[in-house]
Amino acid sequence: MAADYTIRNATIIDGSGREGFPGDVSIDGDVMAAVGEGLDAAVEIDGQGMVVAPGFIDTHSHDDGAFVRYPGMEFKLAQGVTTDVSGNCGFSAAPNVPGETPPGGGALRFPGPWHDLAEYFDACLAEKPAINNLMLIGHNTVRGWVMGNEQREATAAELAQMRAHIERGMEQGACGFSTGLIYEPGRYSDTSEVTALAGVAGQYGGIYATHMRNEGDYLLESVDEALGIGRAAGCGVHISHHKASGPKNHGRCRESLALIDRAVDEGHDVTLDVYPYIAGSGPMHQYFRLDNIGLELAEAIRIASCPDRREWEGRMLSDIAEAEGLSLEDAVREAITGPRGKETICIQFTMHEDDVETNLQHPRVMVGSDGIPNLNGAPHPRLYGTFPRVLGNYVRERGVLPLTEAIRKMTSLPCERFGIPDRGYVREGLVADLVVFDPREVIDLATWDEPKREPAGIRKVFVSGALAYDDGEHTGAGTGKMLRYRAG
Repeated sequence: MAADYTIRNATIIDGSGREGFPGDVSIDGDVMAAVGEGLDAAVEIDGQGMVVAPGFIDTHSHDDGAFVRYPGMEFKLAQGVTTDVSGNCGFSAAPNVPGETPPGGGALRFPGPWHDLAEYFDACLAEKPAINNLMLIGHNTVRGWVMGNEQREATAAELAQMRAHIERGMEQGACGFSTGLIYEPGRYSDTSEVTALAGVAGQYGGIYATHMRNEGDYLLESVDEALGIGRAAGCGVHISHHKASGPKNHGRCRESLALIDRAVDEGHDVTLDVYPYIAGSGPMHQYFRLDNIGLELAEAIRIASCPDRREWEGRMLSDIAEAEGLSLEDAVREAITGPRGKETICIQFTMHEDDVETNLQHPRVMVGSDGIPNLNGAPHPRLYGTFPRVLGNYVRERGVLPLTEAIRKMTSLPCERFGIPDRGYVREGLVADLVVFDPREVIDLATWDEPKREPAGIRKVFVSGALAYDDGEHTGAGTGKMLRYRAG
């Protein structure tokens, strides 16, 4: 038997967390045909000095719209990412009403010609995407379609409509239900509403993924709420981009993780993700009340994208205010109240490096970019750099965690959590989503000033057995799939 590809003489790190071992990996069609002792192949690849690992899973993406707008997914593929989990923070491409846009979200809205998850998947596949996509159903999106931006409790009838949307999404392959409880309109919901909706996902064995109500002064209370929702809804909890935001909260991730460890010891199913940066990013209008603008946050903001003032992009808001003779409050208002103000994306430097390291070392924490794929302006460099940054900066240069554990966090752990049974390990018979990288060179090159630079050290990426990325070249293979929860 001859294979299509055989990678020879590499170090295989199989995703399980065990030590790497020397060997070959053969690919035939879309699966791994041999691991350890390779087969003769039409194409032989010299893997000397390289690591072969499962393709990386971005557990926290906002790429719903990118699969249609940018199906080449170059910013992810070049990192070794072969699968996204989209629909995070309560914003998802489905459900949808073609030609209309739900309230809230701004840059995190995904209008399109589809109605439900099945039609969205069809629209994505028609573009021949470079990587795979798995979806959550978002609370903000569902609530927006049913209730608009109403600041009140849902009626019984509205709750039933929202449950029906989530049920349909779960039936069509969603892996769970997500919230973004700091964002409109989700912030207007109470715990009982979220619990009732998460319970629908729980009935299908899905998870509750949450951007919690507060990640700063009320971090621990928000963790308690998330854990309580999971218990009452009967579903596993996944805490998105775990952090302790604001200077007086730095270091509190240890307390938060202790709460989670205690819950796990009591039998609850809880996981988390983190991005390897001290700054977050999101739609700026969601973070400010115009009648009470928080100056501490305003001081920490850099403008990533601002359609109304493109000359502001890539600059700190405080520098903009000084240069233009504005107060900081007026600079905030200028950024978010113009004709396209809700599309302004900001970067917030509110976290501490010690918390990032604490998260990365925790066994239940995965890696997620949380990148916003608005390629105009100066996006957060995590969009292009997250996974190589972990491997190069935190593993090789700083020794925060071992390489084998970092790869487990990027591969088998998320596949187990998000219900992807046929990927996540280098193992015969599994789908050949693979990354070949040089552990001596892999590093992120995206910076705050040059955020759209592809990383170094990623040599080859295979998606469903096709060579999708080859030493810096995007081949256009277009073999990405729309994955359905626990379907293998």
